[in-house]
Amino acid sequence: MLHRGHESTDGTGGGELTVPMAWLYAEYIADELLRTGDLMPPTSFEFRAGRDALALTVFLSDSGGELSGIRVITQLETWLSLTAYDQPWHTWVRERLALRAAEAGGHAAPDPDLELAAAAWRWLEETELLAPDLDAVPGGGSVPGEDDGPKVWTAAWRLGLPLGHLAIHLF
Repeated sequence: MLHRGHESTDGTGGGELTVPMAWLYAEYIADELLRTGDLMPPTSFEFRAGRDALALTVFLSDSGGELSGIRVITQLETWLSLTAYDQPWHTWVRERLALRAAEAGGHAAPDPDLELAAAAWRWLEETELLAPDLDAVPGGGSVPGEDDGPKVWTAAWRLGLPLGHLAIHLF
C-alpha cells in the first residue's frame, strides 16, 4: 500500500491502493478527543457529528500534511478558535475544501483524503438531527428535564461543532 504523496517507482502507479492517512489520522484524533470528553455515546449520531466536525477541523487546519502526535497538543488552541461559537466555521470548511480540491485538480489520481473529507462534509450538511432548541425560552422559565424542552431539526454540523469544541476544552 502506498501512503498519500508517494508514487510507485516504476512510473506506472502500479495500480496500488493509496491509503488516506491524513484523513484517518484526523478522524482518530477527533475520536480520541470526543471519547476522552465522554459527552455522548460513541454509537450516537451526535457523536458522529462531533467526530466529523472535529476531523474536518483537524484535517483542514493541517496545511502541510505535517500533523504529528507531538503537534496535536500545540494545535488545540487553533482548533478551539476555529470551532468557537462566533466563528464562521462552515464557511471556512467550504473555502478550505475548495482550495484543497483546486490544489489536487492537477493530479491524475483523486486524493482519497480529500474524498473522505468531502464525504464527511456532505453528511454534516445534508443530515439533520433533532436537537434541543437552544434559542427558545420555553414558557419564559426553566425546563425541568432536557427532554421536555422544544426541539428543532438542525444540520448535523450545527450540533457536532459545539460538541467538538467542548471536547477540546475537556481534553
